[in-house]
Amino acid sequence: MTPRTTTDTTLDPSRLEARSRALADAIELGNGQLDAAAVEDAERIVRKVDERTAIVGSHTVVALAGATGSGKSSLFNAVVGAEVAQPGVRRPTTSTPTAAVWGMEPAGELLTWLGVGKRHMVPKSQDHGERDLDGLVLLDLPDFDSRETRNREEAERVIKLSDVFVWVTDPQKYADARLHDDYVKALRDYGAVMVVVLNQADRLTPEQREQCIADLQRLLEADGVPDARIVATSATTGLGVEELKDRLANAVSGAQAARVRLSTDVATAATRLRTGVADGERSAEDLPRRELVDALARSAGIPTVVDAVARDFRMEAWGHTGWPFTRWVRAFKPQPLKRLRLDRTAEGAPDITDADVRSVLGRSSIPPPTPAARSAVELATRRLGHAAGEGLPQRWADAVGDAAAPPSADVADALDQAVLRTPLRGRKPMWWSVFGALQVLLAVIAVAGFLWLVAVAGAAWLQLPAIPTFEVLGVFATPAIMLVGGLLGGLLLAAIGRWLAATGARRRAKAVDRRLRSAVSGVSDERIVEPVTLVLERHALTRERLDVAAGRR
Repeated sequence: MTPRTTTDTTLDPSRLEARSRALADAIELGNGQLDAAAVEDAERIVRKVDERTAIVGSHTVVALAGATGSGKSSLFNAVVGAEVAQPGVRRPTTSTPTAAVWGMEPAGELLTWLGVGKRHMVPKSQDHGERDLDGLVLLDLPDFDSRETRNREEAERVIKLSDVFVWVTDPQKYADARLHDDYVKALRDYGAVMVVVLNQADRLTPEQREQCIADLQRLLEADGVPDARIVATSATTGLGVEELKDRLANAVSGAQAARVRLSTDVATAATRLRTGVADGERSAEDLPRRELVDALARSAGIPTVVDAVARDFRMEAWGHTGWPFTRWVRAFKPQPLKRLRLDRTAEGAPDITDADVRSVLGRSSIPPPTPAARSAVELATRRLGHAAGEGLPQRWADAVGDAAAPPSADVADALDQAVLRTPLRGRKPMWWSVFGALQVLLAVIAVAGFLWLVAVAGAAWLQLPAIPTFEVLGVFATPAIMLVGGLLGGLLLAAIGRWLAATGARRRAKAVDRRLRSAVSGVSDERIVEPVTLVLERHALTRERLDVAAGRR
């Protein structure tokens, strides 16, 4: 059941305009996720408010609506004090609205907007009471139960544009289901601008009249209009006509009825749309983003890149600190990052622009994601979309789900570009330079010792004077110590360097993994989380604007 709206009977024009704008904003924000029929009706209400408030004047439009044979036209003439409407004796009777206008203020623009051609200006002398009816526009409508479809449609059209409804019934038809189900109950939120008339009451005795009014009051309470005002009238005897005029004068007084009607229109439309919006939504911080980032990282080949970074670090470390006599072998080994076309992304290097990526790199050579990795991404996005849409109406949940599942090709390209732009190398560690210098020194010592020994051996073979070797401790010759010490020192230093390189590679891999995951998280936020968040924010704004339009804020 649609919640009842609260009618604001002290509405000022600026507040009415603000609530109408709020309804228009809600329609724009929620269009596509709100019920199409309710949106169409709300758009009609917004146009109606704009058009009605743009009409110059302070008139109050009161519609006499009733079933065939209720004496509606005769009552209209009795209120006007002249035979303006022609009561018929055959059904159907009234086919077009007739207007009676009190006061000197021009009402042509209003009547044109209402689509009423038959007009009667009520002279001041025709109203002998002391009441002030200036500004009243009284309409005699076609019968709402007419056998002619055109007449029924015309009555319903004008009722939608009127400020006050006067439902005219009679002792025979006061319980008619069409009156109660199709009109009174459907317009129960408009009780502040509703009057019920029991016409032809002269046919009843006073006791029957009281009983009939009590029964009608009970039916109106069942319709949801417990405070409905009932006036017993008779166009023939004049019973209740003056009381009805007093009610009409109260409606005209202050020129509030039009704004109250429009306010209720806006509130009713907003309340109807509000059923398509939840009372709350998940925040972006509550979404399962870690699972999504993990799945995207796997899909982007982050483990492969991290492993390549570690191997690249070890190879580069060995190239700087390894045994000089075997470093040349490294040149024949494939470079891990170069094979992935990621060797340009070094820390401290100039930023790579989109043009660089397209013209030089294009895409990386990271292996495409496996079916399992793609399935993990699809599952993670579905879970995120399901979590974000939890508790939302189905249309909003579907919109969230659509936002959480962008085209996979776009995401894959964005992930690849994120990897390309992430620095994968760092500054060379200081120990590389130290170890490299020591390796060079030890290599020079070993070579010098070797050449010294060759010179000693050559001199002995050629029977030249002996070259001194400066024995140490009387046992070890200096050149031998230089050769063996240089070689063993270099090998030992290389072994220490390999251990340090493995440790550094793990640290570098962890640092790069954090960078890459941060980049992947950025893609996740931009391509998946942010669109989902925008839908949730739009949902929240739609709810806020509808609450404003409904008068709850």
